[in-house]
Amino acid sequence: MKEIIKAFKALSDPTRLRIFLLLLEKDLCVCELTYVLDMSQSRVSHQLRLLRDADLVEDKREGRWIIYTIPQRTREDLEPLLRRLSGPNPAESKLLPRDIDRLDVCLRENLRKGRKAEAHQSSV
Repeated sequence: MKEIIKAFKALSDPTRLRIFLLLLEKDLCVCELTYVLDMSQSRVSHQLRLLRDADLVEDKREGRWIIYTIPQRTREDLEPLLRRLSGPNPAESKLLPRDIDRLDVCLRENLRKGRKAEAHQSSV
C-alpha cells in the first residue's frame, strides 16, 4: 500500500506528471526535458529526483549523458491507467500537446548532440 501511495503522490504534481508522460514517449536527458518544459535545469532535476525516489523513473548513463527512463514494470502498470484517466481526448489539455510539439522540435534539432558540441567548443 505504501508504494502505491508514494507513486500517486509523486504523480499528483503537474510538473512531475508532465515529465512522466514525456518519458512514456521517449527516454530523455535533463537538457531535453528543460527545453520541452521550458523550466530551469535545477527545477527539472529536483522533480526527477522525486520521481526516482518514488521508483517511477530510473537513470542510466550513456557516455557523458544521464538518460531518464521509466522501468518496464512501471510502464506496464501505469501507462494503461494514465491513458484511461486522460479521457477520450488527451489533447484537451493545453500543456500536453504543447509538450509533445516541443519534444518533436527537440528531437528534430537533436538538442543532446548540440549540447555536446557547445560543451566541446567552450572547452577549446
